[in-house]
Amino acid sequence: MSHERASAFPIENLIPLLAGLTWIVWSSESGALRLLLGILPGSLLLGGAVSVYLLPGDLRAPQLISSGALLGFFCAFPLILIDGIGDALALSTLAAASFVAAGWTAHRREPLFPGVPEPPLDLTLATKVGLDQLALASMFVRRQDALGVRVPQHAAEIEAAMSFFSEQGWLDKPEQYHREPDALESPRLISRDLRWGYSFEELSFDSGYEVQEGEPGRDRWGSYRENRTAYARVLRSDRPGPWLICVHGYGMGTPRIDLGAFEAARLQRDHGLNLIFPVLPLHGPRKMALRSGDGYLNGDFMNTIHAHAQAAWDIRRLMSWIRSQGATAIGAYGLSLGGGVTALLASLERDLSCAILGIPAVDLARAVRRQVSPAALREMVNAGLEWADISAVLGVVSPAALQPRIPTERCSMFAGTADHLIPPDQVRDLWLHWEQPRIAWYAGSHISFNREPEVRSLIDDVLRGISREE
Repeated sequence: MSHERASAFPIENLIPLLAGLTWIVWSSESGALRLLLGILPGSLLLGGAVSVYLLPGDLRAPQLISSGALLGFFCAFPLILIDGIGDALALSTLAAASFVAAGWTAHRREPLFPGVPEPPLDLTLATKVGLDQLALASMFVRRQDALGVRVPQHAAEIEAAMSFFSEQGWLDKPEQYHREPDALESPRLISRDLRWGYSFEELSFDSGYEVQEGEPGRDRWGSYRENRTAYARVLRSDRPGPWLICVHGYGMGTPRIDLGAFEAARLQRDHGLNLIFPVLPLHGPRKMALRSGDGYLNGDFMNTIHAHAQAAWDIRRLMSWIRSQGATAIGAYGLSLGGGVTALLASLERDLSCAILGIPAVDLARAVRRQVSPAALREMVNAGLEWADISAVLGVVSPAALQPRIPTERCSMFAGTADHLIPPDQVRDLWLHWEQPRIAWYAGSHISFNREPEVRSLIDDVLRGISREE
């Protein structure tokens, strides 16, 4: 259950309203360059600000403002050549203030959840939430791709999956959906270098994962040729010792982004760990479209099930190879979507020395539903696509429907109390389901986790533990 945060007329929303009008008026003055630089940020700022008042339940309004603010901030720099530093400074200041206002407005509209600490809403928190709004805006096209014209297909597949999964007994015993993978014995290893100092081995192997006969979406999943090859990047320490599996988030899957997000250099320097970074299905070199991650969380729910199941399958195969490398301990640390995969892994494997769930996406149906447009929701209702059925079918890959196979003391979590991508009630629910393992709440957003002292303290404490298992 949740209760609404005390609401008031969002005075701070007048900032992007004023900023949008100012940018549009400025761009309407003579000159094609003015129009080119000013009309889009001005329109986004004004449109988002007006939507806050006219459509108070629409989560996308602050996303429009944050997008316009960022665009306006960068567009202001060329203005120095046109009008001098005065106008450029004024317009960039309005854009920056609008970015903070978007975060402030967005967070005031969020509910409060029992069991989740309430963060103090100040300029710092509002800026962090603004970053989440920007991330959500970048995902807007992604989350609309599959929903829409394919809604009838999704409805038919979910209905068929409900029947098939029930016959197989998977709705009642979701752990039986997951098969034991073959051991990984001879993967391909190629040495790679990044320009900024990292050297690593790129490991690849034939995944061997197949959707079970009779399962909806089987042929479609099998048609993704690039996804059949699994990849991982390996950073070895100077000794066998403990290994840490680092499972990336949605849209990631490239070495530069993954190694940076997990602070790979610091983990090796401070803890002497061997690190391995598996690439999730449909990400990085496994992607099926232009963007990494497309098809995983776009509303094609059978794809989501197969991607999550294959992720667990691939990582379990990697664990068999890690053991052959003389590992003294194997831990897993996941971020966002990878946090949910790590939770699933801990529900299937007994041998993990630790499982760190960072801002984990644990209820994928809720995560997708939160961001679906009202028009798409109506299409789903008209097609007979029920969220209760979606949640039930997704239960076969949900850590909230399975039981962890490692002791509570080996589990830990961290989550932002102002997270707008994975709202904190999701993490709280899994925390309760897992019998309240160690958790670090921080007053920040989804994007800000890497700068939060509570997060670094928890990670270091847990990793010191597995380092001692040598």
